[in-house]
Amino acid sequence: MFKTLINIFRIPELRNKVLFTLFMLAIYRIGYHVPLPGVDQTKFAELSQRTQDDDSPAGRLSQYVALFSGGDLSQSTIFGLGIMPYISASIIFQLLTTVVPALEKLQKEGETGRKKIQEWTRYATIPLCLVQSIIWLTYMQGEGANLVMRDYRYTATFWIMGLSALTAGCIFLMWLGEQIDEYGLGNGISLIIMAGIIARIPAAVTTLAQQTDFNLGGENTGKDITLGKIVFLIVSFVFIVGGSILITQAQRRIPIQQAKHTRGRRVYGGQRQYLPLRVNHGGVMPIIFAQSLMLFPGVFLGWIAGFSGGGRGWFSQFFNFLNAEFGYGKFLYVLLELALIYFFSYFWTTVQFQPKEMANQLRDYGSFIPGLRPGKRTADYLEKVMMRITYVGGAFLCIIAVVPTAISTQMHIPYLVAQFLGGTGLLIVVSVALDMIQRIEANLLMRNYGGFLSGPGGKGKRIKGRQY
Repeated sequence: MFKTLINIFRIPELRNKVLFTLFMLAIYRIGYHVPLPGVDQTKFAELSQRTQDDDSPAGRLSQYVALFSGGDLSQSTIFGLGIMPYISASIIFQLLTTVVPALEKLQKEGETGRKKIQEWTRYATIPLCLVQSIIWLTYMQGEGANLVMRDYRYTATFWIMGLSALTAGCIFLMWLGEQIDEYGLGNGISLIIMAGIIARIPAAVTTLAQQTDFNLGGENTGKDITLGKIVFLIVSFVFIVGGSILITQAQRRIPIQQAKHTRGRRVYGGQRQYLPLRVNHGGVMPIIFAQSLMLFPGVFLGWIAGFSGGGRGWFSQFFNFLNAEFGYGKFLYVLLELALIYFFSYFWTTVQFQPKEMANQLRDYGSFIPGLRPGKRTADYLEKVMMRITYVGGAFLCIIAVVPTAISTQMHIPYLVAQFLGGTGLLIVVSVALDMIQRIEANLLMRNYGGFLSGPGGKGKRIKGRQY
């Protein structure tokens, strides 16, 4: 491994890409601590401390945005929104591409069409930035939060500075990601999100150390976390990361036979290849959609329960029961979250996976699946296989999503620590890390250097998907 790291810096092109990527991420982390003008930093720090382990919908929304966007609404910085608006715009255009024929035709034009869609995505990011900035600034000026300095509260100056800073911060992060895509190594947006997730590890380790009882004498110190729980967390982390890598790389390989072509005295084609179908085709998107929607039942039911005034009628008792059962970590909450993850797993696969188009491409290239006629029969078979393996991928996502909740509620582990044992953050880190390793492996093997998984003498294989 150390020899491979040395080989990375022996190749000038690869070394420059790695250093450029690290430099861009360093700029992101520096800007992450630039404060937003007009905000009372002392009150913001107190609010962040109160909501650190808060299980309310507002606290979970803050943690969710911090994990997914690379920003943090618990800190009043110019990167508070992260790249959430750009990600939202990208998801919107991905969905529109499947339902709007003009966008679908544009995407099929190749690199030119994709660049045009990416340009429209950048334009759509700006209004989304403004909308989310207005919501965030309105919350900070509200009587409940009261986070803005008295001289700037409800003034046009604060609104202009706040909207400009938050929008410019998001656009700058988007530009950083595109620079990494062009001159660095890896997907820039994904690397920014991963950097934001990894940056939370020191705070989680500190919280874990402060709440751990290191006394082996059996004295009661009032701390809930024991050394046995620490060992359990370490073993669970290694096991879950290994399982995440396994299921992320897992593939269902469909055998593909090429038709033979005779030209003169030579016969071309006839090779047997494989069509890889990913088991976890949806990636982290089903968990993201499900956890986003799970923020609303708590807010809605809490509002209904508060509106009823705690009466003794069946209406009040019914909504009080639902409000209690849809609390974070409760049975109905977890059950609904699992159902939403399965729903969005199939929904995202249906949107992204096009078996009819894939079957037509196989037919046009003179390939076929043995035992199936090209065309509709092939498309039906591909759709049937994908629906089956999506069931397995959805089950894996359900386990990954539930593990942090179960550990946090049953073992009394702070959610700041438990969130690294599953969920969106873990899948993003694993996916981005695997992509980085594969890119480095390709550059090393192309120049006859051994990769990370090479054996003695530099001989080895690249990372491949596991076949099921």
